[in-house]
Amino acid sequence: MSEEHKDRDKAECQISAQICDCESTILHPHVNIGKITAKVPVVLAELSLQINVSTVITFPEPVLEIKDIKKTVKLTQCRLLLPTNQLFVKGFVRKNIQYAAPCPEIEMHTDKSVASDIHSYTVDVPFQCVTEIKKFLTCPVMPEINHRHEFDFLVSKPLPRGFSEKDEIQSKDLSQFHQQSVQHYNELPFCELISSRIIEWDEAIDRRPLPNRSQIGEGMFSKVEEKMVLDLVIKVLQKQQIRVSSTTNDHEDCFDCE
Repeated sequence: MSEEHKDRDKAECQISAQICDCESTILHPHVNIGKITAKVPVVLAELSLQINVSTVITFPEPVLEIKDIKKTVKLTQCRLLLPTNQLFVKGFVRKNIQYAAPCPEIEMHTDKSVASDIHSYTVDVPFQCVTEIKKFLTCPVMPEINHRHEFDFLVSKPLPRGFSEKDEIQSKDLSQFHQQSVQHYNELPFCELISSRIIEWDEAIDRRPLPNRSQIGEGMFSKVEEKMVLDLVIKVLQKQQIRVSSTTNDHEDCFDCE
């Protein structure tokens, strides 16, 4: 390959790596005019839950002090038990605890200094509760009940010897089985986690002084008793069919968000 071609390929690569501005044009979507039936998620209720949690966290090593705790709420179950108004909520709080652990490998502690390493420990603290939805914003569509019905056909058969030739037995055929079964595939309510707030109190329950000489007030522990108040805001929804009415498709209906 010639030097000229190499320079041209190099220039093309450099140009393709650049980010350039491009123009965009607003397109107005087509809207059907009139009364339309749509199937959309409908808000059944919006709840604020308060869950109290108490647990003991055991660290894998002695802890000098806790530096920081990062928390994330994760819901694993949120189920409205139709046809009742009871909501079952279950999940856990993921806690990443950053702490200082005494490290004699760096330096043995004295009455004036303590050497430590910064470690982290992640633990899941479970919670669960059942609450009553006292008032629905929109009534849920109750589930249709499945049912089965058996039916038979009349069968006439001659009677065995010992009965009149004019007589016959009329009954159902025991060698056949007939049934009508109906199944309804109902829309299951579901939840969305809107927000969470955690107020916690962590306290060491086995704190003891460092061995040998140590600074005044220094110590280590491996167990923490945690008391936590968890406030959750949850939205309960269900897909329902609703009537939507549209009277115009004017472009002037667009709003300026600024």
